[in-house]
Amino acid sequence: MSETDRTGQPNEKNAAGGSAKLAFSMMNEAGAPEPSTISSGGSAGREGKYLTFSLADEAYGIGILKIKEIIGMMPITSVPRTPAYVKGVINLRGKVIPIIDLRLRFQMEEKAYNDRSCIVVVETGADVMATILGIVVDAVSEVLYIKNDLIEDTPAFSTTLDTSYILGMAKMEADVKILLDIDAVLSSAEMTFLQTAA
Repeated sequence: MSETDRTGQPNEKNAAGGSAKLAFSMMNEAGAPEPSTISSGGSAGREGKYLTFSLADEAYGIGILKIKEIIGMMPITSVPRTPAYVKGVINLRGKVIPIIDLRLRFQMEEKAYNDRSCIVVVETGADVMATILGIVVDAVSEVLYIKNDLIEDTPAFSTTLDTSYILGMAKMEADVKILLDIDAVLSSAEMTFLQTAA
């Protein structure tokens, strides 16, 4: 199980879970300024450090300030009458935390967990409405500092497709990383349901 430093951010230990290892370099050596926040409020709020991970061979990122820690897969207790993407709850150092499978939330094909699968523990919401939540991903990659000029707005796929949970598209060398607004991945009603389930 990985640990966090006193600020609540992941330290430089590798994440648990077989070969799913993540070196948390804060990249100050590269001269990147410390971001105060990462939000969906315009491009100026999107620059900062992101934890990147993979789902179905695609690359995603979540603002590092939302990450509490990364742990390897552990026993998950199922909760009856919950959506398929809600895998259940875990006991993390005495605290019950709901777990969702991000593949299933995004309506991707279900995949058996392996030694690269990880649970990324995130904090969603703010202040008194903040909720600790675990999301299952295929594998974690690295922490990247992504500048504004590398981030483009989400393309308009259609008028009926909700992409409000996407902060933007980061152009990184030969690929594109989808930057997620983790606060918008679940609706307020879904978050309320998870809070009661936990």
